[in-house]
Amino acid sequence: MTLLFGTAGIPDSTWPRDTGEGIRRIAALGLDCMEIEFVQGVYLDEAHAKAVSGISKNNHVRLSVHAPYYINFNAHQRPKLHASKGILHKAAKTAHLCGAGSIVFHPGFYLGDDSETAYQAIRTALGEVLEKLDEDLNPITLRPEISGKPTQFGNLDELLRLSQELPRVAPCIDFAHWHAYSGGNNSYAEFCGLIREVRKKLGDAAIADMHIHISGIEYGKGGEKKHLSLRESDLKYEELLQALKDESCGGMVICESPTQQEDALLLKESYLKL
Repeated sequence: MTLLFGTAGIPDSTWPRDTGEGIRRIAALGLDCMEIEFVQGVYLDEAHAKAVSGISKNNHVRLSVHAPYYINFNAHQRPKLHASKGILHKAAKTAHLCGAGSIVFHPGFYLGDDSETAYQAIRTALGEVLEKLDEDLNPITLRPEISGKPTQFGNLDELLRLSQELPRVAPCIDFAHWHAYSGGNNSYAEFCGLIREVRKKLGDAAIADMHIHISGIEYGKGGEKKHLSLRESDLKYEELLQALKDESCGGMVICESPTQQEDALLLKESYLKL
């Protein structure tokens, strides 16, 4: 299986700082993929999104998209829930125009609800978004991201269950969040265990096309605090890379470190040396 390495957003050394130049810079650096960050809003119109698709194809750079942060499919107020569905639908439409195969998003917060209550609300909302994407003939994969905080919906079991029960839903495995959530989950054996659980629940195809986030991370009792560079953190990224290789994982590895360009290159170079 092939793992592709890239950055969350435009690489640091890109100038001018626009998405198309970012894709070209990814290729020039010897990286393979890029996640377009719509985290503060969808900033590309239709014409620019189609241009981005052409640039990515010409430069052989695979794309994904991260949806805006202000989504909560467990919102208790109907207007907020309606807005969340609209935000993900719009971001997914633009992502598809960009040529991205996946869109990553944070599904929501518990807001005092138990896991099952939140799960049912989020599953229903995602099903409605998928119906609209079907109407659009948009085949993009929705990728809810593993949470880094106990207050945030999205532990591994919840994401695997969503992926089993809904079409075109697959997890975004953020190993830094998974580590920060508990302060553990930071060894070769644990990394292999997660990958094997994904394979057990979703099959070999899910392992062949994973979407992975890696960064250093600062955390405390409440989970994630902020991202760090890999060398400043305690994340055992070399053991993680060995686990990905030994378990024959494929797909995209997106680096979310503050020094994402440097760390994406570090990850790729380290992986190729294994």
